[in-house]
Amino acid sequence: MMLLSRRFALGLAAALCLASPAMAEEFRVGFVNTDRIIREANPAKAAQAKLEQEFSRREKELGDMGTALKAASDKFERDAPTLSESQRGQRQKQLVDQDREFQRKRREFQEDLNARKNEELQQVLERANRVVRQVAEQEKYDLILQEAVYINPKHDITDKVIRALNAAR
Repeated sequence: MMLLSRRFALGLAAALCLASPAMAEEFRVGFVNTDRIIREANPAKAAQAKLEQEFSRREKELGDMGTALKAASDKFERDAPTLSESQRGQRQKQLVDQDREFQRKRREFQEDLNARKNEELQQVLERANRVVRQVAEQEKYDLILQEAVYINPKHDITDKVIRALNAAR
């Protein structure tokens, strides 16, 4: 499987058009839609479920922390007119500190989640690339593209790859 730049792919397509019809018929090109594989293949769905389970507790904690911060802010807004200047300043400082802590934890959560998503996605893509190679070798494809502006559906082997990935469990 080769991932080609668009310029190279266009040059290759032009060369194929100029080649003799017999030669063009022997050259087999396939296309794989990586986005569909990530959305539809069982290993990708399993990775997503694993991430949801792994991060659900932290996500709930963040939600609870956000709710508590909102409630504290609303209470402060209601109580502010009756508070002394020093009490109002103290409560504002507490709210700012709480918000800063909430933002920090939310940022850490997002960074951790993104890092784990990338790890899981990389594993799924590596498996998918192995399956694409197997399909290409078995069916005698000369070139498999992963990105294209347009592809004739008859060259799309994404369904075959998804079926092979799903069966490889």
